[in-house]
Amino acid sequence: MKLNSPFIFFLICLSSQLSGQTPLHIGSQRELFVDSYLIDQLSGVEQRLHHPVNQGKVISFEKPWEGNFSGYATVIKDGDKYRLYYRGVREAGKDGNENEVTCYAESTDGVNWVKPNVGIFEINGSRQNNVVLANAAPATHNFSPFLDTNPNAKPTERYKALAGTQQSGLIAFVSPDGIHWTKKQEEPVFTKGVFDSQNTAFWSETEQQYVCYFRIWSEGGFSQYKGFRSVGRTTSKDFIHWTEPVAMSFGDGPLEHLYTQQTSPYYRAPHIYLAIGARFMPNRQVVSDEQAAALGVNPKYYKDCSDAFIMSSRGGNQYDRTFRESFIRPGIGLENWVSRSNYPALNVVQTSDTELSIYVNENYAQPTAHIKRYTLRIDGFASLHAGIRGGEALTKPFVFEGKELEINYSTSAAGEIRFEIQDENGKAIAGYTADDCQTIIGNQIQRIVSWNGNTDLRPLAGKVIRLNIHMKDADLYSFKFN
Repeated sequence: MKLNSPFIFFLICLSSQLSGQTPLHIGSQRELFVDSYLIDQLSGVEQRLHHPVNQGKVISFEKPWEGNFSGYATVIKDGDKYRLYYRGVREAGKDGNENEVTCYAESTDGVNWVKPNVGIFEINGSRQNNVVLANAAPATHNFSPFLDTNPNAKPTERYKALAGTQQSGLIAFVSPDGIHWTKKQEEPVFTKGVFDSQNTAFWSETEQQYVCYFRIWSEGGFSQYKGFRSVGRTTSKDFIHWTEPVAMSFGDGPLEHLYTQQTSPYYRAPHIYLAIGARFMPNRQVVSDEQAAALGVNPKYYKDCSDAFIMSSRGGNQYDRTFRESFIRPGIGLENWVSRSNYPALNVVQTSDTELSIYVNENYAQPTAHIKRYTLRIDGFASLHAGIRGGEALTKPFVFEGKELEINYSTSAAGEIRFEIQDENGKAIAGYTADDCQTIIGNQIQRIVSWNGNTDLRPLAGKVIRLNIHMKDADLYSFKFN
């Protein structure tokens, strides 16, 4: 049963309101546990943050036009090709200076990368380089592209980008192939921000509009450098005309300097925007003057430290920061504890049947500056987790569409998961009790849940239900109804 009629869904909502809770409508979208959107009660179960595994260096910034201050990276998976963009600059200077260029690398597996000679711009007397944007300051300071998934996008504008500083405003660029870029117009498309960071944009499938997240300051608003580095949001239907900006909120807890936010829709659940950015800790010095000299760190870039965080949003002007601890800690070695290191690239991409890759700028302001690759299991940012003593998780009331329940999970050899489907009042539905559920043991990205051998949930589609999840020494990463 599909909820094509607003009146039918209104009646369902009204019925549930009378019983105490308005049901969520999740349809057949995949749900993660990066926030508490679906969680009503936890007993012996917790939301657990998982941490990416370091897989080593994949790109060094050894070219003369790259160097120690290369950064603000973006990775895009387009079919069978992975594309990586980053700022190239060897010496620190004023943001948006003429020495900055936008560099490009590509890969067929997300692991092994090459820097093709694209032959577009003459650098140091030669066109044999991987520069896709030059002589375009200040846009080359923080050029941030995306693959436009808007079904109405022109083929000549399949790729889009925003870039610029407070002095220039955000300038729009377009490209048919991600390599050859032109300005969409000479005038900036958006000017109400500070923009001294990587300012990200994308087409939102769920909101049916372009969304841009950009740098503001907590007390300086959209124009002054005051307070904490923070995030603003604006939207557009055409990528040219943007709405009045709003400041993002972050829930309870103290403000922190969020240097980059890297907000983008998670490709397996595009209604959930993941922000895997850099948390900056000014004046929190780890490296001594003598140690910095030995590392070759630029003298202006070792008296602070930073790491990577994760937060999420489901649209609007609110981020969820369920997890405030570090997502990716700085690695062993003082070279990882300098200013503006450990900055994640924009976007998470799939690099195998079971694996996601996240790319991180490390060793900033040093001759050894590079990008490392980190990996997670698919959907594995966070989970519902129970220890060996076991526990239960109860969802809020919701309405789904589909015929079966698919889960991404892992257990120990002694662990297990069972699902009970309840009505909106918490009563187990006959045939779908925890005792009816096949005991789930193993470790799979995709598994269909069954009750007494039955996987068919069509009789429950369109009705208000809850899931009561029984777990022991197990993690549940995501679920969806197919």
